[in-house]
Amino acid sequence: MKYNRGSVLRFAAPVRNLAQRFAYIFLLFGALAIILIGRADQQIFERARVSVTDVVAPILDAISRPVATISEIIEEAQSLSKILEENGQLKLENARLTQWQSAARALAAENEKLRQLLGFIPDNVAKSVTARVIGDSGGTFVRNILINAGRRAGIAKGQAALVNFGLIGRVHEVGERSARVLLITDLNSRIPVVVESTRQRAVLAGDNSDRPRLLHLPDNVKLKKGERIVTSGHGGVFPPGLPVGIIAHATESAVVVQPFVHGEKVEFARLIDFGLTGVLTDLERRTEAVAGQ
Repeated sequence: MKYNRGSVLRFAAPVRNLAQRFAYIFLLFGALAIILIGRADQQIFERARVSVTDVVAPILDAISRPVATISEIIEEAQSLSKILEENGQLKLENARLTQWQSAARALAAENEKLRQLLGFIPDNVAKSVTARVIGDSGGTFVRNILINAGRRAGIAKGQAALVNFGLIGRVHEVGERSARVLLITDLNSRIPVVVESTRQRAVLAGDNSDRPRLLHLPDNVKLKKGERIVTSGHGGVFPPGLPVGIIAHATESAVVVQPFVHGEKVEFARLIDFGLTGVLTDLERRTEAVAGQ
């Protein structure tokens, strides 16, 4: 196929003219774009340079003063070590103070209990000894406690054992350095008592429970809950008027007494010699007399 040279030239001339015109426009926009990009790049560069300078400045400052910086680091390390050492000492001191605080609280509680023991001072007391409870029976069929005072401290069989303002029992067995107290709740305990308000006589009998009972009451007697029970002084066992407990409930079948003090939970007891020997046999009296010489 053959092309006509003249027709081709006629078609290409307008296209070339149009391209030249657009070329000038493209060059103009290109120049403007280069100018704008140059300005934008310069702003970005300035911002980046400022940020990098802020980050590097402390490092440059440290490098410019190496001796001062190392000295400050050493001082801070020594200060931190001293703080840690002081913290350890404070922890030890706090632990010691906590122990002393616990000991002080225990002593304060013990002192209060001893003060309460001294609050009850019966009349005509010949001698009294305060002893610590060091053991109890721990059995189902026996209710007694062991104290750390015996014959050497003046403890004798039959002496009354009191805590605060309540009778808990009497000395049942005596050794040289210890003694055993038979509690009023023990099955073998029998104590002559009276109802304080009516002066009705009875016998307080233990049954190995926490609440002893009143025996030998008349059939027509009427007792009320809350009435106080005290020792009567009969039989030469205890002097009259020692507080024992209150009536917990009273029925036709039984009268139950709530003791003022639970003997198995005490830590100290006051042993009082009233000079009574009602619970002693003749042989025991002679034995006690020989032991006291």
